[in-house]
Amino acid sequence: MSDTPAPYPHWMLREIHEQPETLAATLAAYATAEGFRDDTCSSIRQWLREAQRDIVIAASGSSRHAGLVAELLIEDKAGIHVDVEYASEYSYRSEHSLKSAAVMIISQSGETVDTLAALRKANIAGHHTLAITNVPGSSMAREASVSMPTFAGRERAVPATKSFTAQLLNLYLLSLLAAEERGVLVKPELDKLLAELSTLSDRVRRQLPLWESRVREIAAQIANAKAFLFVGRSVHYAIAREGALKLKESAYINAEGYPSGELKHGPNALVSKETPLVMIATVDRTDSESVERYEKVVQLMQDMRTQGSTILAIGNAGDTAVEKLADFFVPVEESSEGMLTICEVIPLQILSYCMAIQNGINVDSPRNLNKAVLAE
Repeated sequence: MSDTPAPYPHWMLREIHEQPETLAATLAAYATAEGFRDDTCSSIRQWLREAQRDIVIAASGSSRHAGLVAELLIEDKAGIHVDVEYASEYSYRSEHSLKSAAVMIISQSGETVDTLAALRKANIAGHHTLAITNVPGSSMAREASVSMPTFAGRERAVPATKSFTAQLLNLYLLSLLAAEERGVLVKPELDKLLAELSTLSDRVRRQLPLWESRVREIAAQIANAKAFLFVGRSVHYAIAREGALKLKESAYINAEGYPSGELKHGPNALVSKETPLVMIATVDRTDSESVERYEKVVQLMQDMRTQGSTILAIGNAGDTAVEKLADFFVPVEESSEGMLTICEVIPLQILSYCMAIQNGINVDSPRNLNKAVLAE
């Protein structure tokens, strides 16, 4: 790889644009449109057999947000109970409530000190452990019972972009593998979802130019905003959390992520014309529960419009209802909900990048932050 981000001005932007290739590489490591690969998935299947009752996920930062997506995908698709812990807190938890759990740790570097401590505690306690990292030879990958690496390649910018979407893809695949292993996902439905995933790389490549041009225009119009609120429901709440984190670490702008249904339980006091509300309003129309959640989000958008809020919405391409309610609208091609999370976070990555550049920030190396946290 080149030592410069050329032809892009920054590594963060280059790594955002590398996501079609990194997603394709990650998917190819574990599955094809016809099914899961035996050579890379057999050990993961064995770990899932040990996780029939409970899974505990320990992670920090962006990786924890990926874990929050995994929690809902695994519970909904496979019926396995999942608990997501901050890695820095897991290390100090009593083992009394965790005896039967299989433990998964998620880390870009595979060296993050608190996540590594969580893994070592789980190993000492006799848990079956699985590590999802972006460095196959990292400490976590070596020390876990099973390693399920992502294939995003080296990520040089401190804000996680391509490594985060690769984590989401691994975790979506893991949820499908768990559902297949437990016999709760019939083969025709699995084949349909894997076939859809085989189009993911091309979908992202096709949409990236539109996302970037649209978000650049939006960022220029909200350049003076000093705070943001991000909201989403179900798996999209985790993406709202990630969007808020990206804005904080990249652009030094205060931002918070909330479940959409919690906005009126306090945070709404902060909403104003000067505090943009980023609303994730995508929907999987083949899923009745997703449709129900979407309808609640649209109702909230209507209420926020009446209140006079500035709304930036991420919604399905062609969704005129959402587009009319929003001041700014970024379209995402419709897909299953697991795939939507991967696509909808990329415009939020671009938003963070653009806001940072407008504020004259070295987006590849934000102040006080390192790529891997190696000391508590």
